[in-house]
Amino acid sequence: MKTFVLDTNVLLHDTNSLFVFADNEVVVPLCVVEEIDDQKKRVDGIGRNSRQVARSLDELRKKNSLLDGVKLENNGLLRVEIPPSVSASAFPSGLDPQKIDNQILALAIHLKKTRKNQVILVSKDITMRIKADALGLSCQDYERHKVDVDKFYTGSAVLETDSEVINKFYADGCLSIDDISFLPFEANQNITLVDRLNPSHSAIGRYNLKEKTIFPLKSVNTRAKGDTSLWGIRAHNKEQQFAIDMLLDDSLQLVTLIGIAGTGKTLLALAAGLTKVIKDEQYQKLLITRPIIPVGKDIGFLPGDVEAKLMPRMQPISDNLSFLFSLQHEEQFSNISLESLIDDQIIELEALSYIRGRSIPNQFIIVDEAQNLTPHEIKTIITRAGTGSKIVITGDHYQIDNPYLDSCSNGLTYLIERFKGTEIFGHITLVKGERSQLAEIAAELLD
Repeated sequence: MKTFVLDTNVLLHDTNSLFVFADNEVVVPLCVVEEIDDQKKRVDGIGRNSRQVARSLDELRKKNSLLDGVKLENNGLLRVEIPPSVSASAFPSGLDPQKIDNQILALAIHLKKTRKNQVILVSKDITMRIKADALGLSCQDYERHKVDVDKFYTGSAVLETDSEVINKFYADGCLSIDDISFLPFEANQNITLVDRLNPSHSAIGRYNLKEKTIFPLKSVNTRAKGDTSLWGIRAHNKEQQFAIDMLLDDSLQLVTLIGIAGTGKTLLALAAGLTKVIKDEQYQKLLITRPIIPVGKDIGFLPGDVEAKLMPRMQPISDNLSFLFSLQHEEQFSNISLESLIDDQIIELEALSYIRGRSIPNQFIIVDEAQNLTPHEIKTIITRAGTGSKIVITGDHYQIDNPYLDSCSNGLTYLIERFKGTEIFGHITLVKGERSQLAEIAAELLD
């Protein structure tokens, strides 16, 4: 049996973390409970998680004293322990004994000295893990929901083949997997066929798992006939072609687009939403939401009602929508304005805080900047989708503003890893910046 000491950020990241350490001992320092209590009045996900953790501990308390330890269903043991008294003279020089983090470290040191089993501190705080290591403690990040980004699913694959195979693909309008050496493609994986002797001879398509066949992109065939139906937007590279095809495919109920700033993920999602809601009337409403996490120093509370408070946070969305409406010159849509669509609630800008508890049928839903969401928050959003709805989730898993998430543990990468291979899901990683030459160079050079 091992003893795992949990930091506050672990519990706030995953409320189920109390119960996932198998048949080992889980120790929650009393000062962590105090920090959990400090967060309970918040109205965001952190506040909700803190209240859930408190309820879980209260239910366990009814079974037995938390100080003595409560037996868990997985045969583990959970206890709340009081950190030993920390004096400035007894604690390592340079660490403030009054800080909660250092009191947690003090408890871990105490347990290491008094227990025969291995003691491991679990924290999502990098500096906490550094300090623990410097003090000779075993420490680790909370690994549940983590994804190996070095093996991350990109949503596409390149298949080098013979010229005859590509010619057959064009001639037949499809390519059976039996016609080539089998590769373990995922459902709806985007495929680039490249002539191994002449790389300029190529073709693109998408793999259908049921039929074990690569089919051409429907959107490419449509545009070849002169119909630029995606609200005036054309693809600038093959990844954007893949994205457009999936966004317009009603059989895909969930589509994710990731990429660095300027790759067009949000603009393409909005253009598809406008096309499907206003032109095709496939959905009743375009619902757009994003997590409200400021970049840099926050400006504090904003005056006005909910809409007035929300609009500054949604300005990037509003800018993209205004740009798209400036591109629309078709006569039947010339009198439609963004403002009128918002007033008529055909386009709705919503804070993620208000999504919980809703059932959202027959809507085209866009979740932007999803890399700042936890796996639990992503699950909450996905489970809101009602009959006939399509969800498009965009983000950059290397551009995270949430202090407790990283490229491996955020909800966006977790979602992609879990959903890949399902028939209703499509994904593509956008790799080339198209916003401007300056934006692309800045994304590459500025860390």
